[in-house]
Amino acid sequence: MQRFRTLLVLLAALLAAACASGPNIKADYDHSIDFSQYKTFNFFNPMGIENPNYSSIMGQVFRDAITREMEQRGYTLADNPDLMMNVSASLQDKTQVTTYNDPMYGGYYGYRAGFYDPWYGYGYGTQTHVSQYTEGTVNIDMVDANAKRMIWEGVAVGRVKEGQSNEEVRAAINAGVAEMFSQYPFRAGQ
Repeated sequence: MQRFRTLLVLLAALLAAACASGPNIKADYDHSIDFSQYKTFNFFNPMGIENPNYSSIMGQVFRDAITREMEQRGYTLADNPDLMMNVSASLQDKTQVTTYNDPMYGGYYGYRAGFYDPWYGYGYGTQTHVSQYTEGTVNIDMVDANAKRMIWEGVAVGRVKEGQSNEEVRAAINAGVAEMFSQYPFRAGQ
């Protein structure tokens, strides 16, 4: 249960970086589908980011953000919808290894002072820096309710940044969802 809550907070923090140099956000759709047939939507219950026993606060934040984006495009929330929306997320621990030359910056070679590096292999050897980080992925799936087939997907992938306030997390989710939907080219019934 605690891991699940941590996952949601970390994924929201991932979206928080969307306004800075944050995640890579992409979207794509099934080009064989006539999107003009869709006018209504609703959500899977539970969505992929929620526990089967209850809906989370972050799940509601995602629902509100997606509802806002869908309604701006003319879609209506309905009990028997044309489209079903789902949000899922995952975290993966990553390791980054960077190897670079360790030229002689002291003494005679100190005049370089880090302004430029000599060619590869120059100097006394190399140094290796290892860093670990968590990469998060948030997916928003749009599914044709009758065909039970995904027809659009928005994806955000990036490093997770911890330590965000609840307001920053909510703002990040709203900004990330808006950026995903900026790549959704359709309007209801058109």
